[in-house]
Amino acid sequence: MTGMDEIDGATRAFEHARPRLFGIAYRMLGSVADAEDIVQDAWIRWQTTAHEEVREPTAFLTTVTTRLAINALQSARVRRETYIGPWLPEPISTEGDPALGAESAAALQYALLILLERLTPAERAAYVLREAFDYPYDLIAEILESTPVAARQLVSRARKHVAEGRRAPVGVTAQRRLLEAFLSAAQRGDTGALEQLFAAEVVSRTDGNGVKLAARTPVVGRSRVATFIAAFSSHFWTGKHIDWVVINGQPAAALRQDGVVTTLLTLTASEAGIDQLFWVMSPDKLRHVAPAR
Repeated sequence: MTGMDEIDGATRAFEHARPRLFGIAYRMLGSVADAEDIVQDAWIRWQTTAHEEVREPTAFLTTVTTRLAINALQSARVRRETYIGPWLPEPISTEGDPALGAESAAALQYALLILLERLTPAERAAYVLREAFDYPYDLIAEILESTPVAARQLVSRARKHVAEGRRAPVGVTAQRRLLEAFLSAAQRGDTGALEQLFAAEVVSRTDGNGVKLAARTPVVGRSRVATFIAAFSSHFWTGKHIDWVVINGQPAAALRQDGVVTTLLTLTASEAGIDQLFWVMSPDKLRHVAPAR
């Protein structure tokens, strides 16, 4: 094999693995930009690797990407200490790739990414590799420089933390209906209708990083959230066009004004009603929000 053939083969191997690498990094970091940086760093390392010594390029690249993401996650948490208001993951359109490079769409739903913030970097990596990519424990252990027993324990602890923080969610169709009903009641400022949609301990979180009109603290409780939503109904929705989007595998509403998406709204719901409202208003996090076809 010539040197050029080796380069072409290495490039093809990387491009084949790229969707998986991005999917791992995004689930780990909750940021498209940071995930893209990780994939780029993995590419740079791949270029300086002795490819003939690598038997399984995807496994090698997965290991590199996961370890880079663990390091990036540790520094990202320090940066978030100066974030203005609640931090939420960056939403990403998944219409073209519903599982985002994984064996399944697990660990991709918006609310679940938020729950993953509770985990240690190692727990988060183990959970993502197991739940979304169905990696065996011995391979997870190798990636994390651990043992299969320790890898099982990491996944078990992660599953427990995630289960403690969520209720059984309603299906996608029911979520869309609730979001439609919410938008209708919110635009009317109908507190009674809003309260009927909410679970008792509903929480509204807004990620704006200081942008105008973005709430800087979560609002909690059925009557408080209904009053909060109704208070800005007379001006917030004026001039806004609502597009339906598929974000992180779930329906969401993108509010567009003068051709620019200014807000992304999605929610979680259970049999009790709407449990959480997520408003993403930080411009940096709305670049990958596209209307559904």
